[in-house]
Amino acid sequence: MITKQTLPELLESSSDKKFLFLGREWLFTQDEIARFLKKYNIIMTKYLEEDVVATIEPLNLNPVEEDISNDAYDKKIPSFSLDEFEKHLSDGINDNELLMAIKLTNDQARVKRLLGNEHFCETLFLKLLMMYAWHDEEEDDRDDRDVIMYTLRRYIQIGINEEDLLYSYLTLRRLVIEANNPKLLLVLISFPNFSFVVRGKETVTLQQMIARNPYIDQEVITTLSRLKDIHVDTALAANPTVPLSYLEKSLAKKESVLDHALAMNPSIDNKIFQDLLSKDDKTIQLLLYTQPIDNNCLMMIKKAKLEKELFNTLGANERLSLDVIEELLSYNNHTLHIHLAQNPTLSTQILNKLYQKKDTSLYEALAANPNSEVSILEELYHADDSTAIAIALANNPCTPVSILRELFARDSFEIYKSLASNGSLPLDLLDRLKIDTRLQNQLAQNPIMKQWYSTVMDYDKNAGQLL
Repeated sequence: MITKQTLPELLESSSDKKFLFLGREWLFTQDEIARFLKKYNIIMTKYLEEDVVATIEPLNLNPVEEDISNDAYDKKIPSFSLDEFEKHLSDGINDNELLMAIKLTNDQARVKRLLGNEHFCETLFLKLLMMYAWHDEEEDDRDDRDVIMYTLRRYIQIGINEEDLLYSYLTLRRLVIEANNPKLLLVLISFPNFSFVVRGKETVTLQQMIARNPYIDQEVITTLSRLKDIHVDTALAANPTVPLSYLEKSLAKKESVLDHALAMNPSIDNKIFQDLLSKDDKTIQLLLYTQPIDNNCLMMIKKAKLEKELFNTLGANERLSLDVIEELLSYNNHTLHIHLAQNPTLSTQILNKLYQKKDTSLYEALAANPNSEVSILEELYHADDSTAIAIALANNPCTPVSILRELFARDSFEIYKSLASNGSLPLDLLDRLKIDTRLQNQLAQNPIMKQWYSTVMDYDKNAGQLL
């Protein structure tokens, strides 16, 4: 039994012989292939000649080429796929020599063609991508679209029936969100700065989204900062992975939008925290609402002598230390306590302390808080028959089912709206609410309905793949 030689073995043993290439070349030109074969002293030919020792064939051949292929097969000449040959050629390329040759000629057609080579390693691909010259952003250039498609195909996993995703610039947004290689993010900065509408309202550019990525490094940060784009600078100021030194520079610019971004960045230090306490009301409000607050922060806040309305924002902060919560409970501040009662991160024990104050103005917030003790929810239901308490209890997933049924029986549309979004509502009652078209928005928020929609979509998707 004769074993067929591998392509590398045949190349090494075929000096002064010829390789027959049928069909059209794809990733490499005839000149590039000829230069590669010259290292082995092999000649490239398009004809079935005497010294042909191998055929290289793409998937599709015309009738004439099919006949030649059959003749070669009859002569027992080994055949290799064009893809296998191109992969071997790609593996043997000297990256530095290739890049230098392109730099000397600035052959953009060659750059674009090589970017379509899926056999190149990521490092070489990114270096080639950095050398590509993009066209005017106002133009819808075919070459630009092809390069974007090559990039997406390399990094985004798509299904058999999802090829259309490669032609959508929205998939480029997905790539920026999922990218975890700083070198890729650096190259993406040079792409056309497309704009995307997020959640139907906020318009965000590609460069802004890169600035939000948690995997950016110093080189990416420096390149983005050179753009002198306030929106990009704002995204950087809010990015928790950006070094403190850059955040300090953002603070020094004295731009309100940068201050707002810094106020929401959990990586700021005490110095920046203290400086932000002297900024505009919105900055202070964001600071008190989003930052982790410990005793040191609370001390700085008290020294700042803020307006009472601003100070009360602390009650809604979901990152309060236990010591801070205990101190806030001791204040004679009615509005602050309402915010605390609404805070979903407070423990059952803390909420019990608020309930023990017997302040009726806290009851509605306590009735809506899922961390409130069931016994408290039951007491509130039986002790207070106000509509506000009923609506709050109807929306609380921890409200006992027996109470949810009694609330449903009240036949109140306002209560129905709260019940429709409650994931603990019994299925028989949920089925009755599903037929009311006025409740579609509330039903869309119900965890049970979300799961149902997800199951239906997955079924439709799988059915589509089977088709």
